[in-house]
Amino acid sequence: MENAQTLQRLVEAALPHVVFDGWGPATLAAAIGDSGVDPALARALLPRGGLDLALAFHHLGDAELARRLASEDLTALRFRERVAHAIRLRLSLADREAVRRATSLYALPQNAGDGARALWHTADTIWTALGDTSRDVNWYTKRATLSAVYGAVVLYWLGAPEDIDAFIDRRIEDVMAFEKTKARLRENPVTRALLAGPLKLLERISAPQPAEDLPGYVKKGA
Repeated sequence: MENAQTLQRLVEAALPHVVFDGWGPATLAAAIGDSGVDPALARALLPRGGLDLALAFHHLGDAELARRLASEDLTALRFRERVAHAIRLRLSLADREAVRRATSLYALPQNAGDGARALWHTADTIWTALGDTSRDVNWYTKRATLSAVYGAVVLYWLGAPEDIDAFIDRRIEDVMAFEKTKARLRENPVTRALLAGPLKLLERISAPQPAEDLPGYVKKGA
């Protein structure tokens, strides 16, 4: 908890500088100075400097999203409306220029993996907050699909924020169409027979367990 509060202080102190210097060494140095955090502690928490600072900014936003969603009653909304609401809420919690600078940072080849994991983290936060209980391969497909949707939404939001609501609705329709297609394939006797082997293999894939340090595992003896 103490480390989380320290990271929050650093991120809050960094935001006024990001617009000018991006998520780079100058911003980190200014954040350390403005926040009063011990420089050694700051560098221990952010060993990769500005990249880790940008990721801390992203994860703090996801944590706030989870808190907000947990406090809301969304039972009156259809599921697609809940997902759309969660995406809109996540954007409302973000600083557009800070996100723009972070997106440029993640676009660098050496940071692409971190950017992808950040999108996945947001998708996981949304699915978990909305009560997803899947523990099989659907755990992955749901998050992969929503990661792609959220990534597209962020890029659109950075360029045309005034049309973002309609864009989100269109992307959510794409997700719903994908889920409907999956359901039809499983119900069709021809495609069900064709997919029997691959689906049997996929059934062995399980979502990550709290004690696992890997992105899921394959059930033994399944």
